[in-house]
Amino acid sequence: MPAETMKNPAHCSDARRARNRVPGSVWGLLAALPAAAWLWGFTVDDALISARVAAHLARGLGSRFNLHGAPVDAVTPLGYAALLAPLGHGDTLASLQAAKWLGLAAWLLAASMLGQLIEDAGRRTRRFAPLAVVAVSAPLAAWSVSGMETGLVTLLATLGLSPGWGGALALGVAAAWRPELVPFAWLLVSLRACGGGIPPARRVLQGALVGLPPLLVVLVRVTIFGRALPLSFYAKPSDFEHGLRYVLGALAFTGLPWLLIALPSELARCAPRIRPMLAALTAHFCALVLCGGDWMTMYRLVVPVLPCAALAGAMIAEQARPWAGRARLALGLVSALFLAIGLGPAARRVGADRLRLMALARPALARDPRVAALDVGWVGALGDAEVIDLAGVTDPQVAFFPGGHTSKRIPAAWLRARRPTAIVLLVRPGSKQETPFANAFFSRAVERRVATLVAGEFQLRTTLALGDQRYVVLEAKP
Repeated sequence: MPAETMKNPAHCSDARRARNRVPGSVWGLLAALPAAAWLWGFTVDDALISARVAAHLARGLGSRFNLHGAPVDAVTPLGYAALLAPLGHGDTLASLQAAKWLGLAAWLLAASMLGQLIEDAGRRTRRFAPLAVVAVSAPLAAWSVSGMETGLVTLLATLGLSPGWGGALALGVAAAWRPELVPFAWLLVSLRACGGGIPPARRVLQGALVGLPPLLVVLVRVTIFGRALPLSFYAKPSDFEHGLRYVLGALAFTGLPWLLIALPSELARCAPRIRPMLAALTAHFCALVLCGGDWMTMYRLVVPVLPCAALAGAMIAEQARPWAGRARLALGLVSALFLAIGLGPAARRVGADRLRLMALARPALARDPRVAALDVGWVGALGDAEVIDLAGVTDPQVAFFPGGHTSKRIPAAWLRARRPTAIVLLVRPGSKQETPFANAFFSRAVERRVATLVAGEFQLRTTLALGDQRYVVLEAKP
């Protein structure tokens, strides 16, 4: 060993970390890839909504869900559909596949960066323990390949874990796409700047980098759509109680939060930069309680901050006693595996089941110019028919009707004015086919209401049955 290296232990440590930087990245990549591959088949109806808007953009029709409908942002973060448009070549299913590959690539890059950050967080091998939880995390894997924007937002939030201008800007863009991330992003950047000895002027500028992208998105939304928030915000109202249940479930079953349980003495031994991370994570969970959480499975809104929890967990593991680290790791693995085993097998079949359902529905709805449905994603992916949205996530009128997105109180006059030629309603699993159809047990309140409204004017055309899932297709009586 050169004499100057022996005289400078810090240089020796830096050299060792430089040599180990690539293995850290590789460990992160290897942790993320298997679960993402296993859950590749996962998707949600909202992803098909984004894909249809992207297909219309590619065809020069504008940001519309229906060919001749009003411009809408629907469930798409501003700019996400435009990003998908050139990748899908004007086809909804091709746009969905492009979105899945884009999300997977973003998550793998984020996981590689996370491994690198953990590599730099210390010297003990046990700091890599959080990657074991990442490897079995169903939320991280599933939402990265869902076709939604979550994989890209997770990448931006992971980039934001690095200090400096780039990290602040990445967090600002993440918060622009997911507004509930604003408290997390702003607090992480602000506290990190205060603790890093950064001059006040630079602190203000970094804070502005976080706030500017969300502000620009609000201004653009108001200009184009006349609303400051996405249409889905109004169509899917939630409440404090639901938000509290959502956050408690996320803390219990996403695995990585268990790694953050530490004694004050353990936290005192950690590097000071862990404090802004823990404060930002706390702010994010509080924001989710206040905004009412989310209606989708596997805690989508928590996913972007899980890499931050993993890095903070690595820093705690570096300083903790081995037995304490093993206890936290066991809790994290058990909770993450509970979710993966409980929901994973069904989640990975969603995409294939949707394709089979669409194959059944295509001949039944091929000649209909106007189809009313609550699950508008897969119905819209069948073709160019106008889809009458009973949930309101793509229709500005329905979004402001009273009720939640599955319980909209659809006025009879409004439904008749839209003149649906077919109505698609989901029957509650396990219930029997009833005649007349209005006596059937439908899954959601808005479907029960619509069935009652049209009972005298519509009749059963056919049933689309796929396993436990059964839709009825209604048509107007002659």
